[in-house]
Amino acid sequence: MKAQFPNEQTESGEFHRQEDAFREWVSDDGSSPYPAATDRYHLYVSLACPWASRTIVFRKLKGLEEAISMTVVDPIRDEKGWAFREASGKIPPGAPFESTDPINGFHFLSEAYKGTEPHYAERVTVPVLWDKKTKRIVNNCEDDICRMFNDVFNEFAQNKNVDLFPKDIEAEHAKLASFLHDNVNNGVYRAGFATRQRPYEIACRRLFEALDGLEERLSKSRHLFRNRVVEADWRLFCTLIRFDSVYHGHFKCNLRRIVDYPILQGYLMDLYQQPGIADTVNFDHIKRHYYMTHTEINPTRIVPIGPVLDLWKPNNREQLT
Repeated sequence: MKAQFPNEQTESGEFHRQEDAFREWVSDDGSSPYPAATDRYHLYVSLACPWASRTIVFRKLKGLEEAISMTVVDPIRDEKGWAFREASGKIPPGAPFESTDPINGFHFLSEAYKGTEPHYAERVTVPVLWDKKTKRIVNNCEDDICRMFNDVFNEFAQNKNVDLFPKDIEAEHAKLASFLHDNVNNGVYRAGFATRQRPYEIACRRLFEALDGLEERLSKSRHLFRNRVVEADWRLFCTLIRFDSVYHGHFKCNLRRIVDYPILQGYLMDLYQQPGIADTVNFDHIKRHYYMTHTEINPTRIVPIGPVLDLWKPNNREQLT
């Protein structure tokens, strides 16, 4: 099979994700060229991408919608990369997302990359935090963007008391986040983009070993760190919400579905039912992106009509502490 991302695949068939290229920081203490401000920064995202979706969730939870504007790219990525087009598919009710670019009039997100680094030649990714004043990308790392939304933009946040990186569990939280990234968030991609049997099986088995362990952990507490919701919960959520729709079938992560894990399924529904979160999830964009973009995996580009997911059922997670 031809590799989806040839520069990120080894001869042995493994997928190795490229490093994020832009890692500058917005600061609230004058320590960087990018001061925290309202209506200065713009977020470019895809509703299909789990990495970008975590920044959308943080923007929502912190109440930064008025401080940081946002544009959604079209879900279909082709040889020209992420594109801005007229509204494509169903947009969640109450979510005023753009499909064209009202900030720079870009037709492709690659224009933002080239405008920042003319010699940039790697894969163009989302999310992107753009500075309207200097007309440059500040950062394209979702981990950094989430941290900035939580900390340095707090002056402009409507929900200042929301802290998704609590200091008292910092070390344990960072360790779990790293585990989730390696085995779950990126694990589905390491399985899905493997081009040989052995790397696929190794990645897939590691993924389900991690899910089995998380099922056990979450049987004892409502969230990953008892009754508080932290960044690691949303990191896990962004993979779980896509799992049964795309990763189970499209990426061949099919030992089990999330619905086959009673604890994980209840945990997923609990997070989905938090105020405003459902508006950040768009299954139409998710399915059309994966099934229509990865033609090496799905050459017919047929998008399945299922599965039917009822994420609004009672889950009784509130009974746990």
